[in-house]
Amino acid sequence: MPGIFPVVGRSETEAQEKFEALQELIQPQVGLNLLSQLSGVDLSPYPLDGPIPSDLPVTNAGKSRQELVLDLARRENLTIRQLYLRIAGARGHWQVVGTPSQIADVMEERFENYGADGFNIMAPMMPGGLADFIELVVPRLRRRGLFRTEYEGTTLRENLGLKRPVNRFAVNNAAAAE
Repeated sequence: MPGIFPVVGRSETEAQEKFEALQELIQPQVGLNLLSQLSGVDLSPYPLDGPIPSDLPVTNAGKSRQELVLDLARRENLTIRQLYLRIAGARGHWQVVGTPSQIADVMEERFENYGADGFNIMAPMMPGGLADFIELVVPRLRRRGLFRTEYEGTTLRENLGLKRPVNRFAVNNAAAAE
């Protein structure tokens, strides 16, 4: 269930304006700290408008996230500032900016072709970003049969069709009581 950071607008222009307004709120120190956390390397000694250094050490931090972040920077020749702006809002997760139909399209495509069983919606702002998603995107997903209107169970486990695991403490207590 990948995280998705949907910036929804009634038009592409509105969505892009919302996204740009959010980008302007990212303070350089906050963006740099987040990038350093995701990459596992302190990038503060390097110039913000310079490239990601090629000789960064491999760390024991989240290795797959480090690889994804640094590969993105190198593949697209991003500066440190461009990279933190690229990942800060979604914290390294999937970022989508567009109309309700465009966002529903990319979610459907990811669901159908890449094995996503669902999505963790990471609203760009609360409560407005979540309200926009619910009001504008969810109805489109429902019409496509991609969003439930009712649930079978009362827990996430039940709705995912997972069995409840045996409580090892209850089993041990029952055996001790015998």
